[in-house]
Amino acid sequence: MKRVKSWRWKIKHKLRYSRSIQIILAVVLMCLCVRLLPYFAPIRAGDIAQNQLALEFSDRNGLPLGTILTRDQEHTAVVPLKQVSPQFIQAIVAAEDGSFYQHGALDMQAIIRAMQQAIHTKKIVSGASTITMQLARMLAPSPRNFSGKINEIWLAWRLAAGMNKDEILSAYVNRLPMGGNIYGVEAAARTYFSIPASDLNIAQASLLAAIPNNPTYFDPLQHWNRLQQRQKYVLNRMVQDGYITNQIAEKTLTEKVVFQSRKRGIIAAPHFLFWLASQSSETEIISPLHTTINRPLQRFVEAQVQQVISTLAANNVHDAAALVIDNHTGEVLAYVGSPDYFNEAKLGRNDGVQALRQPGSTLKPFVYQLALEKGAIRPNTILADVPTHYAIPGAKLYSPTDYTQNFLGPVRVRLALANSLNIPAVRVLEKVGVPSFLVRLHQLGFNHLKQTPEYYGLGLTLGSGEVSLWELAQGYLTIAQQGKTTPLVTTIPNTQFPIPNSPVPTTWQLITDMLSDNHARATAFGVDSVLNLPFPAAVKTGTSSNFRDTWTVGFTNNYTVATWVGNFNGEPMRQVSGVMGAAPLWNRIMLHLHEHQEPAAFPSPGGLIKLPICAISGLKPTPECNSVVQEYFYPEDKIAYENQQDFNLPSEYDEWLAKQPSSSLITNNLRIVSPHNGDLFLVYPGTEGQQKLEFKLAGNTSTSVEWWLNGEKLDSQVNSMFWYLRPGSWTLEARSGERRDKVSFQVDLANIRSTRRGFSIANPQ
Repeated sequence: MKRVKSWRWKIKHKLRYSRSIQIILAVVLMCLCVRLLPYFAPIRAGDIAQNQLALEFSDRNGLPLGTILTRDQEHTAVVPLKQVSPQFIQAIVAAEDGSFYQHGALDMQAIIRAMQQAIHTKKIVSGASTITMQLARMLAPSPRNFSGKINEIWLAWRLAAGMNKDEILSAYVNRLPMGGNIYGVEAAARTYFSIPASDLNIAQASLLAAIPNNPTYFDPLQHWNRLQQRQKYVLNRMVQDGYITNQIAEKTLTEKVVFQSRKRGIIAAPHFLFWLASQSSETEIISPLHTTINRPLQRFVEAQVQQVISTLAANNVHDAAALVIDNHTGEVLAYVGSPDYFNEAKLGRNDGVQALRQPGSTLKPFVYQLALEKGAIRPNTILADVPTHYAIPGAKLYSPTDYTQNFLGPVRVRLALANSLNIPAVRVLEKVGVPSFLVRLHQLGFNHLKQTPEYYGLGLTLGSGEVSLWELAQGYLTIAQQGKTTPLVTTIPNTQFPIPNSPVPTTWQLITDMLSDNHARATAFGVDSVLNLPFPAAVKTGTSSNFRDTWTVGFTNNYTVATWVGNFNGEPMRQVSGVMGAAPLWNRIMLHLHEHQEPAAFPSPGGLIKLPICAISGLKPTPECNSVVQEYFYPEDKIAYENQQDFNLPSEYDEWLAKQPSSSLITNNLRIVSPHNGDLFLVYPGTEGQQKLEFKLAGNTSTSVEWWLNGEKLDSQVNSMFWYLRPGSWTLEARSGERRDKVSFQVDLANIRSTRRGFSIANPQ
């Protein structure tokens, strides 16, 4: 029995041993397979090549604008490892991975040491990330958890499988975060010291090698003392690894090193350079890139943006942008996106030239031009600036008003546009139609107006959509070029060409003439505003709702200047309109552009004739007209001009006329403005003789007035009187000499069942 039990025990033992061997072999085989897998999916140097390389930009005259720039708003430069100072290579290897050349993707000794230290101290004392693992983290950032670490190790193995040590180190040093938006040793050397990475000395190299460990904590421009402490660590590691002696390390610590501001990487036009790089494909950019920017002008505009903003700080104004265009070529001469690109606390990287904002009234010239082109209005058309209401399905009643809340009554097209009156602009848009206007805006380059006509509605001409300063400048360039649509040009040589079209030059010339008429805009802006320059200039301002954006866009024969003033964070400014916010900046730039030579006058609208008109009627003046002005006419309208009929303001002016203190606008007849012809008034039973109705007329009534009601003369000789409502059909007549006017109205008893108390007037018209 003992022999049998012993035999059975030996068999079981052998089976267990065999199974253990099998498990061990399986685990080893599995680990071997896992470790070999990266060699089936290696990452080679070409796979991670940095194709967004550093770009150098120059202005139109060859002056440098910036040297190390990429399209993702990061400063970087890629150089071969042999073009990096040996001192920096030694410093970064010593600081980050002293045995980099001795181990693989992982440093097992460092991992074991880190685990032992963590167990002993119950906290993480040292890391075990190798340079290869850090490169993996740069290429594919992952969360700092177990799964993230596994992904990082897997990527590190793939890198080691496809690249040698020098290739890995080269990719690493060209991606190192060096503070702010600086990446790579070459970019850091040029930005901070204005030298290539190959010229770094031991002091500069050890300081730069100290930054990547924590670029924010060791920021050389903010935390110099911290950086020096980290430099001491880097130098000690270099001594331990035998790269330098203690004497050299001690001497290096005493050497004075001055870091330049990160702005030194870009001399001028940072927003423009980043935007331009982002717009071009990698095959289109050849460094250095010759741009259209005029560097002296760019610096001037940058300074003016900062000065204007400082003067408006008390009005809660913090941001501004400006664009200057050469009218003859469409070239961008100056491009300022914010007061200070490098001020991250104030959102300086935001680009006010490309940002989408509500344009206020700056789109009005385009709707007037379209209306003139379609014949919906003529140069002498009179538009009604009176209270107007639009019923919009599914929305509140739309009642446009002006900033001043005043109404001017009958106004010429010229005055309506020059003074930026809202109601006339809405009336003109109603004539041409929102769909047609939206199509025209798309033709002009306003590509961000992507919603339907119903979405924008009649408010489109008042700024209900969102556009950029870039689009506005291009649109006004079209006006300056008399209808020729030309894309803005940013590089030399220019490979962009004007888009062929068939404009109606006369209408564009008319718009230019109206926008450059200093006298026409005097009602809203005064005779001596910042919009009035000592030379011919056409200009338009705009203010969005709640004073969030102010715009001024205008041009001479030579230049188009577009300016915006507001806040990137959307806060409203305090009582800052277009003429107060963006116009002073526009004025300064325009005066600077023309300080040595005044621009030529704008050409007169071709094929038109000038004739005297009455400013109220837009027709040939009569002896009673007290305001005569000159206005352009189409030749075919001259016959109608000579044979016109007497003018009388339509009924849409009645409400407005009734509120005017004087009646000089009506010169040739009387005008009863209250009540209206056909009005229906309701009175409640028992209140007869208690409710009053005003009889009021407008007109020149220097002589006495007689009021007659149903043929009975009333006891009054004044322009206005009150009458107690009584049921019946009534005919009211006003007489003054040979002039008279008559209206009919109805007064009925109200049906108490179907009306609410307090309802007194119904107008069925």
